[in-house]
Amino acid sequence: MRPIGSNIELGSLATVTARPRRIVRSLARLAFGIVLACVVWVLLYRTVPPPATALMLARAAQGAGIAKDWVALEEISPNLIHAVIASEDSLFCRHSGFDWNAIQEALEDNGDDGPMRGGSTISQQTAKNAFLWPDRTWLRKGLEAGFTVLIETLWPKRRILEVYLNIAEWGDGVYGAQAAALAHFGKSAALLTRREAALLAVSLPAPRRRDPARPSTYHARRAGVIEQRMAVVARDGLAGCM
Repeated sequence: MRPIGSNIELGSLATVTARPRRIVRSLARLAFGIVLACVVWVLLYRTVPPPATALMLARAAQGAGIAKDWVALEEISPNLIHAVIASEDSLFCRHSGFDWNAIQEALEDNGDDGPMRGGSTISQQTAKNAFLWPDRTWLRKGLEAGFTVLIETLWPKRRILEVYLNIAEWGDGVYGAQAAALAHFGKSAALLTRREAALLAVSLPAPRRRDPARPSTYHARRAGVIEQRMAVVARDGLAGCM
């Protein structure tokens, strides 16, 4: 017969051994729940327009308004589609979410303590704008990569570009192609000319500092370069997934 003390010790040991397993199972369930929630969120936005983004709310908290008017991709001028692909991501229709050459160049240029240089595709920017917050930390970049994989898997390319063009910032409190076209050129997004589309595309990296309707000399020159690239996009079928 075992001493009673031995049974107590064995029971305590079993309890201690089981505790890490319970913690691991709880963490696994939590991780699964988070992933499932993200998948459901991405699937929802496949058909439902995002009502707002973290950037919109942050700007509103700073006193800016929110001017946005969702339109289907068919109601946006092909000129703007070609201009944005030419300016932001010429391989958009051909990659699966990431431009590895651009990412490698960005990593080589980024110092340990300095600001991160961008190498983002349209898919990555859509993931960031629709689901995350605007900063350049490694945490946010990691989450951005995860959401990029999800939207590339669960959305068609047309939807990715449609969401991007409808939530991109194009001025102080101005979001989306329709609001941008009305604010800067007094017309709907469907009627944008090649030049107007190029000017809007060039303003995307710094939308609150670059006014498409009153471009600086550099801005205007850069728009001319984008117009040339738009011809290449059309000629080489780089917008073929649209």
